[in-house]
Amino acid sequence: MGWVLFGSFFLLLLIGVPVGLAVGLSALIVFVATGIPLQMVPQTFFEGSSSYALVAVPFFILAGDILARGGISEKILAIAEATIGRVRGGLGIVATFASMFIAAISGSGAATTAAVGASLLPEMNKKKYDTDFSAALIASSGCIGVVIPPSVPMVLYAVIAGDSVAKLFMGGFIPGTLMGAGLIAYAVWYSNRRGYPASEKLPPRAVARRFFDSLWGLATPVIILGGIFTGYFTPSEAAAIAVDYTLLIAWLVYRTMTFRRFYELVVGAGVTSALIMFIIGTAKIFGWGLAFYEIPEAVAKAMIDLAGSSTTLIYLMINVIVLIAGFFMETASALIILTPIFLPLIAAIGGDTVHFGVVMTIGLAIGMATPPMAINIFVASAISGRSLEQISRAIWPMVIILAAVLFLCTYVPWFIMILPNVFMAPQ
Repeated sequence: MGWVLFGSFFLLLLIGVPVGLAVGLSALIVFVATGIPLQMVPQTFFEGSSSYALVAVPFFILAGDILARGGISEKILAIAEATIGRVRGGLGIVATFASMFIAAISGSGAATTAAVGASLLPEMNKKKYDTDFSAALIASSGCIGVVIPPSVPMVLYAVIAGDSVAKLFMGGFIPGTLMGAGLIAYAVWYSNRRGYPASEKLPPRAVARRFFDSLWGLATPVIILGGIFTGYFTPSEAAAIAVDYTLLIAWLVYRTMTFRRFYELVVGAGVTSALIMFIIGTAKIFGWGLAFYEIPEAVAKAMIDLAGSSTTLIYLMINVIVLIAGFFMETASALIILTPIFLPLIAAIGGDTVHFGVVMTIGLAIGMATPPMAINIFVASAISGRSLEQISRAIWPMVIILAAVLFLCTYVPWFIMILPNVFMAPQ
């Protein structure tokens, strides 16, 4: 039945069936073939999407959209350019640094790419930066959006694995910072090699004005993440507060939000959230089929038999599978499908599920910048006017840097676990 389940799933994908439907239909085929009562289908579907933690998903998506279209990201980019942008190739540093900061608000790679790209690409073009390089850097920096907390994929993983969302969020800080540092180093090297200019030096008064103008936006991640880690509110409550705060800033402080625009953002976030929830529901049915036929245990046994006692080799195989999945599947879909398959294997080798959750998030985040299912490249292409192929050629050195961070964090768990172990009380 395992072959029937996965075979029908990949066959449906090959003929163009959307991932959410393919997941559910493949499980349904197995249910019908083996006589499992079909009453299980709606019951399991709604059970999969009824977790309280999932309340955070639509709110973080909406907060990211408000950030991108509410003028907040422009203010943050303005102060970053006025300070960091004054060195040679500084706009490349600004692109990555701003992505890291905006990621701490949006929780979405695509939203981060859109916010930074729309604001910074025109300025980089004015400074004669190569457009392919600029678009590739912004797209690869957008991958940090789901690693630095808050992170929608981490929320999904926490629901499936039964882990602490706060611990996963804390574990993403250092890996996200390493990803950003690697991209900044490459941007500085490339910019100096090509002789890209620095931004103009602004008078101290203008810098101060930009700083105070951006102060409301700069306070956003402090409020959201500070509230989570100090225990004032849960991640789900933080997501709602993120929407309230960013909306108030955009509406009352920067005055860039209108009723019509807000309505469009709510509708867009609702559609995106509905798609994710549908995938979660169908994946729950798929996961029930996996558990019923003990497929995860069989996969774990096969990989252990293949790798012997080498956890190094097991993690290598997992990372390769995750990276390949990221090439062809959307991040949330791949995470929801792969997590129940690999969790028994991680338990069998004595691995930490928080460490594994962050590692898998990093691996799937890289998939956002690797064709053919590279959502960040699609966004950067739409903003820059460059083709998918042109940006893809320029992005590979950056993908290699991100992959190096993935393997570093995989084999040196300290980078992920130090903050949860030090600052998070056992739960």
